[in-house]
Amino acid sequence: MIAALLNHARSRLAKRLEYNRVIDEIQALTNRDLADMGADRSDMLRRAHQDFYGR
Repeated sequence: MIAALLNHARSRLAKRLEYNRVIDEIQALTNRDLADMGADRSDMLRRAHQDFYGR
């Protein structure tokens, strides 16, 4: 039971670290980069959250 809890915690931590990496990449984009891609930062952030957490 303890092993299962630790595995679950490790899995959640790994997912959170990956999510944070993606968010950092989105935040690092300049407004010019976003304009060139025809993208909106808030849409990208919302989509990242949905992709990782399904909400």
